Amino acid sequence: MVPNRFQYERALLEKGLAQIAGVDEAGRGPLAGPVFAAAVIFPVRWIQDGLPDSLQKVNDSKQLKAGDREKLFAELTSYEEIKFAITQVDAGVIDQINILQATHRAMNLALARLNPPPQHVLVDGLPVKSLSFPQTAIVKGDSLSYSIAAASILAKVSRDRLMVQLDQQYPGYGFAGHKGYGTASHLAAIKNLGPCPIHRQSFAPCRGEQPDLAL
Repeated sequence: MVPNRFQYERALLEKGLAQIAGVDEAGRGPLAGPVFAAAVIFPVRWIQDGLPDSLQKVNDSKQLKAGDREKLFAELTSYEEIKFAITQVDAGVIDQINILQATHRAMNLALARLNPPPQHVLVDGLPVKSLSFPQTAIVKGDSLSYSIAAASILAKVSRDRLMVQLDQQYPGYGFAGHKGYGTASHLAAIKNLGPCPIHRQSFAPCRGEQPDLAL
């Protein structure tokens, strides 16, 4: 049975709220690169009547093929009716404040860039105490809310595109393929080459492969 992926948004509409944002992140788990977050507000009439045909495949980004994510990214960013923002927090900041806080910072940055600002936020997973807006946390929200799913697509595609670019800047690690996740080939590259500037030095596989600066 296909879930009603606007059920949370419609419940908030019934309470008189119109600016309802979904927010999600991409890149909490990788050993390298920034963490991204995106926030999306769909127009009220779409929440009431359903998404346009071109967006019917919107879903949790992890359940979509890369080609479908790219197509949906293009569609989501082409509609003037959709308000969205995409932000990132780099590896250096992740090392300073930890990945959870960095993820929450990215979410807050994305929400702060929405115009008009949201009246309520739908969050994937657990509540985010630092959010500046009222929120509803939804476990597996990226597969239960179109707003969160759309945010997950924007964040995931944006991050994947950047990792492909960074593969050119830091060759030898395979970033274009694994996008910074801890695959066997990536771990072998870290062991052989040592971490590069976009590696998260606070993550265990990178901490153990620091170059000897005294040499």
